[in-house]
Order: sequence, then C-alpha cells, then structure tokens
Amino acid sequence: MNIKIIDLGLIDYERAWKLQDEYAAEIAEGIRPPTLLLLEHPHVYTFGRKGNAENLLWTETQLKEKGVSTYWVDRGGDVTYHGPGQLVGYPLIPLTPLSVSQSEVRQGEEKSDYVGYIRKLEEMLIGVLMQYGIASGQRPGKTGVWIQADVHSRCIHCRPEDKQKPAKVAAIGVKVDVRGVTRHGFALNVNPDMEYWNGIIPCGLTEPVVSLADLLDPVPSMQEVKQHIKEAFCTIFENSI
Repeated sequence: MNIKIIDLGLIDYERAWKLQDEYAAEIAEGIRPPTLLLLEHPHVYTFGRKGNAENLLWTETQLKEKGVSTYWVDRGGDVTYHGPGQLVGYPLIPLTPLSVSQSEVRQGEEKSDYVGYIRKLEEMLIGVLMQYGIASGQRPGKTGVWIQADVHSRCIHCRPEDKQKPAKVAAIGVKVDVRGVTRHGFALNVNPDMEYWNGIIPCGLTEPVVSLADLLDPVPSMQEVKQHIKEAFCTIFENSI
C-alpha cells in the first residue's frame, strides 16, 4: 500500500497532535491512506506515559526565558525535547494485528506488533545514518538509535568525558490506538540547538545526546535528510501494511 508523505514544516506541537488524531481516525475508516508527517516543532518538552516531572531541570522562569512549552502526552517513554533543526516523523499507519487468542485481546482493541514496529523504526533510522557514514545501532532494553563511543569521539563540540560514552542520536516514542493505528513517532537530531537538552534528563537516562551537526562537516540540509527518510520509510513499511 502506498504511503502518503506530508511535509508540515515548522508547526506548533499541539496543532500537530490534533492533526494526528484527525488523520488517524480517517485512516482507520479507510478514507485516508497510511500517512507519514514530517515536521519540526518550536521548542517543546513532552512527557510520555512514563514521564517523571523530576526529569525537568529548568524552572518555570527558565522555560519562559528560553521559549519552551511543555506537554504531557499519550505516547510511550519519558521526557524528550523537540525543536528547530530536529526532524520529527509521525507515522500514522495501521499495524497488522498479531495472531493471538481471543482471551489475549482486550475488549474492542486489536493486539498489534508494537515492539516489532519500534524495531522497524530503529532499523529505518540506522539505515539513513549509514548513508552518511555514521555507524549506529540499537541498545538492549532501550528505545531509540545510538552511536558507540568510537563514533561519538568524532564530536567536535562534546565534552571529552562524554565522548567516551555511547550517545543517542534519535529518539522514539509511539502509541498504537484502539483501532491499531500508530501515533507519535521518531525524532532525529540533525542540527538543533543542543543547549535545550540541558533542561531535561532525556528519557530519564544520563547518556549524552548528539546530532548530525556534531559528527558531520558539512552538515546535511534538512531537506536532504528528509528525502533519505522518505525513501527508507517507504522501503521498510509499504510492504508491511
């Protein structure tokens, strides 16, 4: 099935959240094709279902000074940052239900391959990064895409002590609604202002966060990265939905 890709540019977080609800309902009804929204957000911190308010480090005054909004949302995971220079993707696609017994399915809800879907998102992002010569991968028990210390050591802006550790380059936090349609998605750090990660403990983890701009010279344009994401996403998902 073909996937419709919509580039929303820079869009307010709440507006994009409402669009997800609207489009997902249409996809479930069969009146809209599976859709991938690509966009950037103004500065915002979002907390998922496992969010811990203690992982927000900046005060209300600092948040106001830095122009950061905060939202508690219905995706998985803890707190993360979105902002200009970060490529956010919201896939709205129907997942194929797993073959399970009726006793394993809650009333009115299909059981979908949630974990398998997350692994595919990670695989897609890993492939895109490899096109830039960045070796990345998954980490057992953690969600997202990571680089190892040998790759992180290339970062020209990072603290020496951080360059000896793995670092997260892309975050993932998703939801599958009661009709089996995905919401929320992934965030790839292309060239954001890394200062904003100082205001949180990202995903409740102490590992550093890194961007393509930290690892590549010249830094690829947002449009170029979007094109790679579009191609990789369609390759992985068009034959699986």
